[in-house]
Amino acid sequence: MKIIIAGAGEVGYHIAKLLSNESQNITVIDMDKEKLSRIEHQLDVLTHRGDCASFNTLVDIGVQDADILIAVTQLQNTNLMSALIAKKLGCKKVIARVTNPEFLERRNRTALERAGIDMLISPEELAANEIFNLVEESIFSEVHSFDDGALNLLGVTLSSKSTLINKTVKEASEVFNDKINFIPILIIRTIDNGYETIIPRGQTTYLQNDHVYFIALETAKEIIYQLVGKVKHNLSDVMVLGGGRIGTKTAQLLKDHKHDIKIIEYDKTKAYELADEYHDIMVLHGDGRDSDLLEEEGISEVDAFVAVTGRSETNIMACLLAKSRGVKKTIALVENMDYIHLSQEIGIDGFINKKLMAANAIFKHIRRGKVLDVTNLYDLKAEVLEYRVDESSKIAHKRIEDLQFPNDAIIGGIVRNGKGFIPTQDFEIKPLDRVVVFSQPQSLAKVEEFFET
Repeated sequence: MKIIIAGAGEVGYHIAKLLSNESQNITVIDMDKEKLSRIEHQLDVLTHRGDCASFNTLVDIGVQDADILIAVTQLQNTNLMSALIAKKLGCKKVIARVTNPEFLERRNRTALERAGIDMLISPEELAANEIFNLVEESIFSEVHSFDDGALNLLGVTLSSKSTLINKTVKEASEVFNDKINFIPILIIRTIDNGYETIIPRGQTTYLQNDHVYFIALETAKEIIYQLVGKVKHNLSDVMVLGGGRIGTKTAQLLKDHKHDIKIIEYDKTKAYELADEYHDIMVLHGDGRDSDLLEEEGISEVDAFVAVTGRSETNIMACLLAKSRGVKKTIALVENMDYIHLSQEIGIDGFINKKLMAANAIFKHIRRGKVLDVTNLYDLKAEVLEYRVDESSKIAHKRIEDLQFPNDAIIGGIVRNGKGFIPTQDFEIKPLDRVVVFSQPQSLAKVEEFFET
């Protein structure tokens, strides 16, 4: 498959990174030499310096023969123009990143689809929806649902109160006998020189401060709350720092679901504009890192604090200040990937990286077929994928214990006829099943062989 990525920023980089693991024919276009140099040195892809909204540039790199063009520069109009030109020149499918929410409205989206754009992606929209999910699921730092919640990916850090600590995975599962409805698929553990990623097996021992990813049925959430030593709270009062697109979209989503919302905006003019536009949301002008302001506005009474300014450092510091005042859940927008694990280590409850979320959404769209869903675990080189089993798939009619599955991968769950299962070793996989798999990149090709026909 020939894929052209217009834009070598973080979104373009992460899409190229995800796709380069699959030996695709990938070319990245950008005007920035430094960004292209980074990609050349770190990824096995081609680069081309030029204007991605230029007919000549697109013809020179063969867009007329391309299967997909993905336009993800920081400029919305450049993305739209690049996508429209590529489609006109013969590219089979085009995807464009947009920032203005009006383009996502049904009638406007339909108009652009008629013009030839196959998919619009908004990192801001994705981030706001994810923040909403994290507020609704109060104890988890990551949430992703497969098949409308038949199975759920849940990320959480084990507190000192967790009953899992110093137990092996096998010992913990034996408590539930044949009624087990969740399984750990990954543990991130802090070590002296960084972080260790562990695929849990029966003898793996849980330790305090482990960040654990579970695949779980909906009915398992209450059990997981108890096991990890945390209490689910009703986060009704939410304070949002940052009145940009993510902040306002998040505030509106939460308000529509009966949350009480305050927005703090540093820019005075913008704060007044927001107050005029959102009559049912309290808008305050001020610096969210100002402890006096937060105290005055009742930070100690707030249930959740969401920091989504354009600066990762500001968001992290504001969340730490809110946490020190007793806020139950803090969520930070973190643009710098190096800060993500740091955020977990210092006690921030949830983090959002809108660019990586956009890359995941585009990657999922590209891989439609046997791969029904995919989510990347932030800066880890690993994925959780949902595959469809066909009658002729190698995995069909096989029991899990007979598969010889790679050591760097694990089957986390099965969806059959809309119902989720956490499979035991004697579980037989059947055609039309949907199989959720966690895999490290080095094992992905072997995993996919099981689903080939």
